[in-house]
Amino acid sequence: MKVVLAFSGGLDTSFCVPYLRERGHEVVTVFVDTGGFKRPEVARIARRARDLGAVRHFSVNAEKDIYDRVISYLVKSGGLYEQTYPNMCADRYVIAEKCADVARQVGSHAIAHGCTAMGNDQVRFDCAIRSIGSYKILAPIRDFHAEVKSDLRAKETEYLERRGFEVAKSHRRYSINRNVFGVTISGSEIDQNGEPSEEAWVLTSPLEKAPAKPERIRIGFASGLPVTLDGKKRHGIEILKDLNGRVGRHGAGRAIYTGDCVIGIKGRIAFECPGLSALLVAHRALESATLSREQIDFKSMVSQRWATLAYNGLFYDPLARDLEKFLDSNQRNVSGEVTVKVFKGSLLPVAHTSPNLLKDDRTVYAQAAGWTPSEAEAFVKLFGLGTELASRKRRR
Repeated sequence: MKVVLAFSGGLDTSFCVPYLRERGHEVVTVFVDTGGFKRPEVARIARRARDLGAVRHFSVNAEKDIYDRVISYLVKSGGLYEQTYPNMCADRYVIAEKCADVARQVGSHAIAHGCTAMGNDQVRFDCAIRSIGSYKILAPIRDFHAEVKSDLRAKETEYLERRGFEVAKSHRRYSINRNVFGVTISGSEIDQNGEPSEEAWVLTSPLEKAPAKPERIRIGFASGLPVTLDGKKRHGIEILKDLNGRVGRHGAGRAIYTGDCVIGIKGRIAFECPGLSALLVAHRALESATLSREQIDFKSMVSQRWATLAYNGLFYDPLARDLEKFLDSNQRNVSGEVTVKVFKGSLLPVAHTSPNLLKDDRTVYAQAAGWTPSEAEAFVKLFGLGTELASRKRRR
């Protein structure tokens, strides 16, 4: 059977190629570039696939897809899974879609991925593939795990080296996933609840090596999405890439996260998203000045729900599209420019401008007002009346 394999060139998907071949399959590998890779790296991944025995290899650029389908709504919503994790895993849905495109092209009815039995990605890939079409799903690592029981990465490494395939040292120690969001890192001391080694970090500088002076970055937004960087019009994906480098130099955008996995356990990862962190900080500052209190309050529920759907593998549920329609409407007036000061790991929105500021020109907080003192006194009396009455009853 001809099988289309989502291929990254890492330890897990490298293992999948000979494992599938030895079980009689023709393997067509698909590397879906959702950002973060340079041209020589894409070429290296293609060589790796052919060396492992793939009969064909496809390299598909999906940066625009990941931006339009996922990142744009992540920025608009500001929704972080469990208030921390920016759903960097959500590129799996685009990868599954592109693999299905290749499967139709080569006449395959089977799609394989390199997910383990322990992680969340198996849920995302399996649910996505089933939502996209009628394909047989193969998960070699999941099957292999049932055979070896424990020490999975060590056994994968041994399996490949016994067949003459070299395994990079970094792949032995960490599982690293990269896309335009940034980098996620797991394995080794991270899994053991320890501090990640400095060599684990890819995009961010240690604070002791960060620049000694702060940098101010101006980010312009239109309807909730970034459109300019330091006054120059740029596509959002290019802004994100640029910010990954500029913000990462200052050591900002590192995080270590322990949270609830789809499969019911706690999971721990380290991740770096310097560019996305800057966008979210700037966006939050701008929308706080351009949206009403009720819009912000209701949007917080929408944002968390969208983030949970994207994390839990339910990206194709119709509710996700319904929530995105709300976000499109909600963000219409979130336009303007924010200046973010980046320094020694911190991101501070120090200034903002917008034609849509919800501001009364006669009023400055705690300084001047467009109402009289007697009107303020009456408002305060009525505003607290219910609490005052209830408090009196409790004192009896």
